Amino acid sequence: MSLLLKLIKDRRSVREFTDQEISKDLIEEILEVGRWAPSGLNNQPWKFLVVTKKEVLNEISNYTKYQEIIKAAKLLIVVFLDKEASYHYLKDVQAVGACLQNMLLFIHELGLGACWLGEILNQSKDLSKYLGISDHLELMAILAIGYPVIRERISTRKELKDLIIGWK
Repeated sequence: MSLLLKLIKDRRSVREFTDQEISKDLIEEILEVGRWAPSGLNNQPWKFLVVTKKEVLNEISNYTKYQEIIKAAKLLIVVFLDKEASYHYLKDVQAVGACLQNMLLFIHELGLGACWLGEILNQSKDLSKYLGISDHLELMAILAIGYPVIRERISTRKELKDLIIGWK
């Protein structure tokens, strides 16, 4: 099995973190791998807000039912779609997804853990207002990141045969 395939298969959502801090250098490396995701016309339609201050983490946690994950994290990367840089909405949303996946895989490779939080999108307007974010930036996701509490994490997938609709 290739190293990349092993990394992809071993990655899991992590919702419990230790108290260990994450260095600024590691944070910048995570953002760098996100920056190198593919995007249509190379428009790179993503913007990042980095949150490490505990009081801001705690306030953001009020905008989701997954408060404990955010409160436990040492770092949030709040990811936005820059609608002013967008040339095709759906394609740009897909590009942001690729950006998120790049970061998630790299976070796992670093020995950190992360959880991709999407439910918070239900409160995106209010959260953006709290954060002072311009209307041209649309909340896409939040990555809650930290050093994982060590425990077994199991995941299953549908059989490949159940996902293929045909061969032509």
